[in-house]
Amino acid sequence: MTSPTAPDSRHFEDETAARLARRPWPTTPIRPGVQVSFEFFPPATATGEANLAECAAQLAPLNPEFVSVTYGAGGTTQDRTQLAVNRLTNETDLSVAGHLTCVGATRQQVGEVIDDYLAVGVRHIVALRGDAPDGHADGSVHGGYQDAAELVAGIRTHVEGTEAQDLQISVGAYPEVHPKAHSAKADLDSLKHKLDAGADQALTQFFFDTDAFLRFLDSARSAGITAPIVPGIMPVTNFANICRFSERCGTSIPDWMHELFAGLDDAPEVHQMVAATVAAEQCRRLAEHGVTEFHFYTMNKPELTAATCRILGVRPGPAIAATATAAGDAVKAQAS
Repeated sequence: MTSPTAPDSRHFEDETAARLARRPWPTTPIRPGVQVSFEFFPPATATGEANLAECAAQLAPLNPEFVSVTYGAGGTTQDRTQLAVNRLTNETDLSVAGHLTCVGATRQQVGEVIDDYLAVGVRHIVALRGDAPDGHADGSVHGGYQDAAELVAGIRTHVEGTEAQDLQISVGAYPEVHPKAHSAKADLDSLKHKLDAGADQALTQFFFDTDAFLRFLDSARSAGITAPIVPGIMPVTNFANICRFSERCGTSIPDWMHELFAGLDDAPEVHQMVAATVAAEQCRRLAEHGVTEFHFYTMNKPELTAATCRILGVRPGPAIAATATAAGDAVKAQAS
């Protein structure tokens, strides 16, 4: 007897196969010099630590420019973030960036985190104002940095000598405007202030409306911003969760995505195919407009990101692939 979901499953399989067949998927990268980076979140349990190790091991062969580890609202995951950064830095060959927020922290506390990062070999900081903890309207504290531009300047002041020359700072950008910004112009001015304060590049919030990113990029260039602006790509691991998260951060979801993912809760393999196709086509369209760097929000689920990169032609290098498994085993052993 056929299950009630089988016809829908076959329909989506046929639709996905036809969609793939219409694309001339290349066997080489979509453009010369494509670069990728990956973002993880800090695990809260031993099982999560092992999962992060597995995630890093699966994605390390793709030779990312860097991987980053996020901070929770108000620095709530600070200890776990630093632990994850420490392990990834010491036990893999990955270049690791540590997130740093200033909400709820004094300048002295921020400086201590910077020193801890430098001590384990981190030379890349993702500097963000951060979200206030639940129940706190603003999150600012006396003696702290008021915004991300002040934080960037503070990092540059705090780090001296050769370490300062080697330190890279990334900041956030919002193609569809930060939810708390007064206007699109004010949000763009904020980005410019962060870059003028000493940041090297911007990593954007995830988005699904590719045209919104391209308009934002044009506006940034017209405003005199010349620094790299790297698009944030979020492969859809769970569509319902993505919808909830998007509502909170002001990311729009096109109607066609609702139609495309409808009915796939009971067809996980088809969901994976559709999600990888959506993310890869988003990157391909951006590449057609000259974009060659992509920052993937992995949600510590590497399969979709790895599949997307493969579709794009980002393949493992032989030497890196040979050492990735050993590096992952080391991290997992430490976690256990």
